[in-house]
Amino acid sequence: MNDAATPIGKGPASKERGLAASAGALAGLKVIDLTRVLGGPYCTMILSDHGANVIKVEPPQGDEVRDWGPPFDGDDASYFIGVNRNKRSIGLDLSRPEGRAVLLRLLDGADVLVENFKPGGMEKWGLGYEKDLAPRFPRLIHCRVSGFGGHGPLGGLPGYDAILQAMTGLMSINGDASLGPTRMGTPVVDLATGLYSAIGILMALHEREHSGKGQYLDMTLHDCGMALLHPQAANYFLNGKRPRATGNPHPNLAPYEKYKTATCEIFIAAGNNGQFRKLCDALGVGDLAADPRFATNAKRLENRPALIEALAAVLAGTDGYELSLRLLHMGLPVGPVQAVDEALAAPHTEARAMIAELDGYRGLGTPIKLSRTPGGARRKPPRFAADSHDVLAAHGFDAEAIAALEKDGVLVTVRRR
Repeated sequence: MNDAATPIGKGPASKERGLAASAGALAGLKVIDLTRVLGGPYCTMILSDHGANVIKVEPPQGDEVRDWGPPFDGDDASYFIGVNRNKRSIGLDLSRPEGRAVLLRLLDGADVLVENFKPGGMEKWGLGYEKDLAPRFPRLIHCRVSGFGGHGPLGGLPGYDAILQAMTGLMSINGDASLGPTRMGTPVVDLATGLYSAIGILMALHEREHSGKGQYLDMTLHDCGMALLHPQAANYFLNGKRPRATGNPHPNLAPYEKYKTATCEIFIAAGNNGQFRKLCDALGVGDLAADPRFATNAKRLENRPALIEALAAVLAGTDGYELSLRLLHMGLPVGPVQAVDEALAAPHTEARAMIAELDGYRGLGTPIKLSRTPGGARRKPPRFAADSHDVLAAHGFDAEAIAALEKDGVLVTVRRR
């Protein structure tokens, strides 16, 4: 039952890059994915990039982010395409007992179940971990992704990325005083929850090697959003002062902000006194490093406006692209501020295989680089229920049984709008 996703065959070189060059570090791992939207699917894509056989079980309406466009590729929005490669899709109505019976067949031999129903939803269906799944599948690792978890004052309530950015304090430290609390442009809480969930699953798999037992992972957007509050929470614990939005400047370091040059904006991040002195020398203003106002990081923070003004005057007439590259080669943390399309087209992005492309699909490559078992793209993101018949056949359903499930509306092969 642990049949891995079949890699796409070789095609024209211009249409293939960022592909998996091995079976993957997680080859043989079987994952049943009941998640929708972003945090859960992002987690399971990480696993599938590295060889896990991920079966995406979608509700009759499909994963709703298939509609979160434009842009679209056929019926599927970019939002879905970006986090669902390397998976197979089956449409199943879990609200019906027959659908839940099919799910239990799929869970036979599975290593991991990932779902993001509201707490209590799986239990209501007789699919709770402690009472129902663990006795039947003692080695199963059950990961639930939810907004707030099942207990506490907000337990069981729904959660969404922007709402959790607001409630965990992340918005309050983003932007600047003129903007007020500002949502981060990327859904950082959802993505972080996917990352933390993948880490938790791998921890549980490692522990299972010793105990032989699965376990339940209670992953929440709330907890993962809170975990991102560094260094602001650490600062508050020590000084008792409410962290505030500082815009581009770092709350603990200077210089650590954006500057205008003649050709582009650049970001400078001097992390210690030695880097600051080296930066000043490279810019031909060694006297700044000797100025008592800027001699230490604490002094530079105290006199940040004067420091910014002095550096801005030096940088205004420079070529930011050339300067950034020169300073980087000197070991100084400086880089041009690039738009998304510029970053995607950058030569280093290509060199690091951070664009995956096969047969018309393009997406971000995996950032996890393993030397012996490299991961990457294996299959295009699936159309809704495209693999239903193959998945069920691989789990012992004959053609007559599959046809009956489809006729009864338990197996759904066309989305219900």
